[in-house]
Amino acid sequence: TYAPKLILLDISDISCIRDVAKEILNCYGCVDILINNASMKVKGAVQSISLELDKKIMDANYFGPITLTKAILPNMISRRTGQIVLINSIQGKIGIPFRAAYAASKHAAVGFFDCLRAEMEEFDISVSTVNPTFICSYHRQPAPGDWEASIWK
Repeated sequence: TYAPKLILLDISDISCIRDVAKEILNCYGCVDILINNASMKVKGAVQSISLELDKKIMDANYFGPITLTKAILPNMISRRTGQIVLINSIQGKIGIPFRAAYAASKHAAVGFFDCLRAEMEEFDISVSTVNPTFICSYHRQPAPGDWEASIWK
């Protein structure tokens, strides 16, 4: 057994993900199960949300999980074992009003992990996507017109 080690990671900061994955692999040698369970969302009309905020949502919900997965994947492939799980959202299957950036990022993640599942079958690596319905998550009430503050993490 290993003593727990806390490693902080901002999944939306793509530039640090590979270093964190390397730190984990250096510490433990391998990852048996990778559970991607981080998310960011914003509620607002499409015309009210900036492209910059759309990109932040996409970084956290799509590029973050795939960057971490790609960093861990070579180790799993070399060992021909592992399990990768994406905790996603029902909005990865069905979009709803006022959640365009969130739904788009979740649709993209489902597409990526569906393809990955098919590709990893030959290496005996299991890839699962879980799409729960609405969940209660941390939220702070923004000031009127402050869309940046309306991000849910």
